[in-house]
Amino acid sequence: MSSNADLHARRLAATPRGVGVLGDFFVERAENSLLWDAEGRRFIDFAAGIAVLNTGHRHPKITAAVAAQLDAFSHTCYQVVPYEGYVKLAETLNGIVPIDGARKTAFFTTGAEAVENAIKIARAATGRSGVIAFSGAFHGRTMMGMALTGKVNPYKLNFGPMPADVYHAPYPIPLHGVSVDDSLKALQTLFKADIDPKRVAAIILEPVQGEGGFYVAPKEFMAGLRRICDEHGILLIADEIQTGFARTGKTFAMEHYDVKPDLMTMAKSLAGGFPLSAVTGRAELMDAPAPGGLGGTYAGSPLAIAAALAVLEVIEEEKLNERADRLGAALKEKLNSLKGAVPQIADVRGLGFMVAVEFNKAGGDEPDADFAKKVQVEALKRGLILLTCGVYSNVIRFLAPLTIDDATFAEALDVLEAALKA
Repeated sequence: MSSNADLHARRLAATPRGVGVLGDFFVERAENSLLWDAEGRRFIDFAAGIAVLNTGHRHPKITAAVAAQLDAFSHTCYQVVPYEGYVKLAETLNGIVPIDGARKTAFFTTGAEAVENAIKIARAATGRSGVIAFSGAFHGRTMMGMALTGKVNPYKLNFGPMPADVYHAPYPIPLHGVSVDDSLKALQTLFKADIDPKRVAAIILEPVQGEGGFYVAPKEFMAGLRRICDEHGILLIADEIQTGFARTGKTFAMEHYDVKPDLMTMAKSLAGGFPLSAVTGRAELMDAPAPGGLGGTYAGSPLAIAAALAVLEVIEEEKLNERADRLGAALKEKLNSLKGAVPQIADVRGLGFMVAVEFNKAGGDEPDADFAKKVQVEALKRGLILLTCGVYSNVIRFLAPLTIDDATFAEALDVLEAALKA
């Protein structure tokens, strides 16, 4: 068996530095919220493949569904020989998404691919080209995904020029001095200074920003966006790639709002670790592209489709929405209780179990990325995997599986407390 050091040396020699890697250890096996490295060391996984494993590593129901599909067939390309699973999953998502009217769904492979296709659909449906996204947004690493993403380092460095007709407005973050009114006024400024609203196909946003720092879109902001879209014939796209599938205490984060999007993008925990993404939207919009305009060789992989159908059953059977609320409340209570001992804690926030803690220099409002990194490193030494995020890299986000058992969760909170105090 290779050691972590040997594998790390091989990785450096064989793979490019542009693929950043958090740790210098290599996973050997995993189960629910735990994984073990090549040397047998145990870790509690509070990253979950960056929000991919809401149902945990190797959930038995999902594993069984994929095994059964593998015994039947693994691939045909849906556009060549279709299969019932694709249709069944589309019907299921059409029935549960918070979108008005008749709905249709198309499947792809990655989140970035879903975003790209949502923009294609919006442009085809409206005959317009402009797209508006927000500062701090993350929508993928493809060219359009990078253009929409509202963070330069590291996602846009040395990769320009970006696709045209993409604009950004500030995301409302009161902690950073940006109000809802500021953000909505900035859109009106865009319409006067940069692009006629009649040329805007879509406004895209994450209901809770992921990479941007887990900032929750205020309800009045979402309502304001809906009003602007309705006034100008603009489509509202909700990027639910990181927020979806019970992470926020609802199957979709948009269920926390009184307004409905026109299109939604999904991926990550949709298929419990298998590559699958989706765009669901109003039927007349989804039908705008001509036959052949949507698809992909691996889009809607039969194995991933089988996994996704099982994921949706697990969410319902194990009441993961309710569990997300309970776990998130306990985590926020723990973090808030540490504010006195850890003066760098500037904010604790989140919906459900999509929780983050933001750090500033003690006694001030200057972002403290160094402290966030030190906490991450200290936690990793103690066997807890955490991820940082935020435009200033001063936020730690928590993405443990919703299926984590209570004993492991309690252990993780103890490790987190020790890392914060250390």
